[in-house]
Amino acid sequence: MTDPDTTLDDAERRPRSRLIVALPLVLFAALAAFFLWKLETGGDPNALPSVLLGKPAPDFALKPVPVPLADGAAMPGLSAADLKTPGPGKVTVVNFWASWCVECRVEHETLKRLRDDPRVRLVGVAYKDEPQNAARWLTDMGNPYVATGLDQTGRVGIDWGVYGVPETYVVRPDGVISYKFIGPLSDGAIKAVLGPKIEEALAAAKR
Repeated sequence: MTDPDTTLDDAERRPRSRLIVALPLVLFAALAAFFLWKLETGGDPNALPSVLLGKPAPDFALKPVPVPLADGAAMPGLSAADLKTPGPGKVTVVNFWASWCVECRVEHETLKRLRDDPRVRLVGVAYKDEPQNAARWLTDMGNPYVATGLDQTGRVGIDWGVYGVPETYVVRPDGVISYKFIGPLSDGAIKAVLGPKIEEALAAAKR
């Protein structure tokens, strides 16, 4: 004859066992969803914020990547002074990239769409890259920038606090860095994060 107390204990244990088995799976799914969301909208969740936020961009002057613009004109270089002339109703968005960077390839089509944003003057810095490699990259992939400086030694990147490419900065018309995005940009990241930061920078410029 079955002991009713034993049967009751077994019945109570089964839901608990299922819960113990399921709990790690639920936690894993939650963590995976969180990191996917961060990747889509906020770059690297482990990255430190820039100490330059709210401060003028470091002084620099870089020679251009040797590649023509879409209209055939020579690609301009890039300097700190250029960041203060984005045009009416615009901010400068500075994208640090490299031809050897896999994640830069991931974000490149997004940058070409960002180029058409009327609020943005998009410029690039080829970080620790060789002139011919950077030029070939822009020729093959398409050039989203109106100006691109060649930071061959990485010195400018160090001054900006670059951890690793790609990194993207929003610079107000007064030359002050207002936001730093670490990691490859996506359409979702621009809509949820970078776009609002651009609006904040434009609002600050009007004060």
